[in-house]
Amino acid sequence: MSCHPPPTPRTSAHPLDPLTADEITTARRVLTEAGKVTPATRFPLVLLDEPDRHTAAHRPGDPVVRRLRVTLLDQETGAAAEALVDVTGGLLLAHRRLDVATEGQPQVMSEEYPLVEAIVKADPGWRKAMADRGVADPALAVCAPLAAGSVIIDRPGRRLLRCLTWMRCETGDSPWAHPVGGLAVDVDVIERRVVRITDTGPVPVPAECGRYEPEFTGPARTDLRPLEIRQPEGPSFHLDGPLLTWQNWSLRVDFNAREGLVLHRITHRDGDRERSVLHRASLAEMAVAYGEAAETRNWVAFLDAGEYSLGRNANPLRLGCDCLGEIRYLDAVLADDHGRPQTLPNAVCVHEEDHGLLWKHTDVFHDNAVESRRSRRLVISYLATVGNYDYGFYWYFHQDGTIAFEVRSTGIVQTSAVPPGAGSPHGTEIAPGLLAPYHQHLFCVRLDVAVDGPANTVEEVDVVPLPAGPANPAGNAFTTRTTVLSDSAEGGRTADTTVGRRWRITNPGSRNRMGQPVAYTLVPQPGPVLLARPGSPLAGRVAYGTRHLWVTRHRPDRRYPAGDHPNQHPGGAGLPEWTTGGESLENTELTVWHTFGPTHLPRLEEWPVMPADITGFSLKPTGFFDRNPALDLPEETGGHVPV
Repeated sequence: MSCHPPPTPRTSAHPLDPLTADEITTARRVLTEAGKVTPATRFPLVLLDEPDRHTAAHRPGDPVVRRLRVTLLDQETGAAAEALVDVTGGLLLAHRRLDVATEGQPQVMSEEYPLVEAIVKADPGWRKAMADRGVADPALAVCAPLAAGSVIIDRPGRRLLRCLTWMRCETGDSPWAHPVGGLAVDVDVIERRVVRITDTGPVPVPAECGRYEPEFTGPARTDLRPLEIRQPEGPSFHLDGPLLTWQNWSLRVDFNAREGLVLHRITHRDGDRERSVLHRASLAEMAVAYGEAAETRNWVAFLDAGEYSLGRNANPLRLGCDCLGEIRYLDAVLADDHGRPQTLPNAVCVHEEDHGLLWKHTDVFHDNAVESRRSRRLVISYLATVGNYDYGFYWYFHQDGTIAFEVRSTGIVQTSAVPPGAGSPHGTEIAPGLLAPYHQHLFCVRLDVAVDGPANTVEEVDVVPLPAGPANPAGNAFTTRTTVLSDSAEGGRTADTTVGRRWRITNPGSRNRMGQPVAYTLVPQPGPVLLARPGSPLAGRVAYGTRHLWVTRHRPDRRYPAGDHPNQHPGGAGLPEWTTGGESLENTELTVWHTFGPTHLPRLEEWPVMPADITGFSLKPTGFFDRNPALDLPEETGGHVPV
């Protein structure tokens, strides 16, 4: 294993480069000079205002104009605003007040967590509720401030966080082992006071500790020998700043505070042609929606990107644990709550890895002649921790032209309390009195598709048996049924494993050697869509989760599937607004939104820390190339046979 220093600085500026510390500092200065910043002003989100597709077709030496989108919040009044700042020219281009009652609140900020916990612990009502549960000294209590969903108390527009409480049996203990049941506390963050306590009565606090560190889990195994990954000549990819090239792939790596890892301008070299596949790819939203019915828990659902800023919760990666092999790391520059730049070291990991057999054939009719090639893939990844859960996000690029995305969910399952042995129809009792509620992870990727150019069409492809008859005398024949998604009203689709449903993204203006439109096919790994009932508050806020696929006309302001400000939004923003009908989806610039993820029924084996649960999808070339694009791979020579 080895970790090399960061790559050399980029050789020229590009409109899609990641944010720099100077740009964040300039944005804050411009806003301050314009009178938009006071000592009470906070910066929940600072993002690059990405150029449109055509501007992004940049040539080295072209002038670069950079603009930032800044969300502002006044901690004394609760007033929120959005600003657009030209950091190249040092100009404030736009500033408007947000109507937080109808448009939603800015993201939860880091400094609000300790603030809200202190407010709750000082509240006499909460202290009495804890005393009623036999907790005389709440010093070991953990009051976890959580996004409040669409709850309204007294008046719309309050900036609220809702607190659930957990305990520790000692300082280092896992609080998730000791949930305090039947208690939820609502805090007005601006007024800095508890505005409501919901107490449905004491439930015994589970007593068993949840330690998983080596000193608490017994002797480590001794029968594992070292596993080393070596590339004596270094990896096969090349980084020029954020520009990454590997084999025939080329792309730009970005990282922002909301979505985390973002990939731009993904192309594949085919002979002497550089062919586009995706203009932009990111995990644009993810919801964790729980299924308990109790009053203190039936609101629990989190939008980790839109409410908590997924990128700001990313981990600095560690060699040997988070990544293994010949690694290149990329740092990320983000803005803190005060609008000042901070660097997250080792935010993104880039490496290549063996991926088994790619292709092989033994010619039994010609002396058993064998030709085979091993596969390797390029991996671009990062990890984030949001509360109890840890997530690994991995983009894979393969030598046969396939792109895949994978999420690994680990960490600790969220917990609630039940009377020991009572169980629940809404979860698994994983330790005495400790319930792990059933829940769903609904990840949604945004794919600004550009299959051999910007004008694309999406087709839904099912595999169907043919009726028995003269055309199918043996009853064995089957074929495909293709439905063109031609209007935005048809853009919301559901996967169906009984017909092997997948979605083909074609370019009608580009044909392969067989005269068919070139294409990439999205192959899903579907689970249930959102299980909350239609018309429920959760279904309104996580409407994107009601379909596995959405197709919309590309628009620069259509960035996030649940809307720009899902925190306390009343619901209906984002994809439901963009798929009402009337927009043609044929032979035009499109965004494909794919929702996937597990419906998690926790197991005893997932306590006290959870083995990674893996989910994802793939994009496979389908007539994009005229034949197998990996025929030119050399035979691998790095095998090892033990003596």
